[in-house]
Amino acid sequence: MSELTYPQVGTTRQGALPAGWHHLRHRYRLPDGSFPVAAEAVLTWRLHRAAGVRMRTDAPRAAPGVRVTPGLGVGPLRIWGPCEVVWAESGARRAGFGYGTLPGHPEHGEEAFLVTRDDTGAVWFEVVAFSRPAVWFMRAAGPLGRAVQHGYAHWLARTLRRLCARG
Repeated sequence: MSELTYPQVGTTRQGALPAGWHHLRHRYRLPDGSFPVAAEAVLTWRLHRAAGVRMRTDAPRAAPGVRVTPGLGVGPLRIWGPCEVVWAESGARRAGFGYGTLPGHPEHGEEAFLVTRDDTGAVWFEVVAFSRPAVWFMRAAGPLGRAVQHGYAHWLARTLRRLCARG
């Protein structure tokens, strides 16, 4: 993991995000009983692909050390962001992964996608991230770039709800 572009590796798993970074934390309710479908969609990249994200991956499932390069955008305007999965889990009440940025990513930081089931049986999807711009165009985007990140989290949640409704 020496190539990761930030020092706080695995921080999204614990919940407390590092000071001095832009934070993103969204939590969305999923349909009751959808935990198995949602967890599988997150861990197998199905969620991201269904949301229209191009995914180049080393493996069919998220696991520590797996390299993944999401591509956002269209055609020549697509931005590729190389990452490495730094943690993953698949349990009865928590399933998901966090990946960290590698050289060539337009941001530095870590992002996690997690499905949980609480004590009442409610199913939740969470996106947690901390980041900083790594390239000039992300610095220039300023608040607009952060708004896109928040919109992306919301879009993933809508997509996951749709996948859960289909089964």
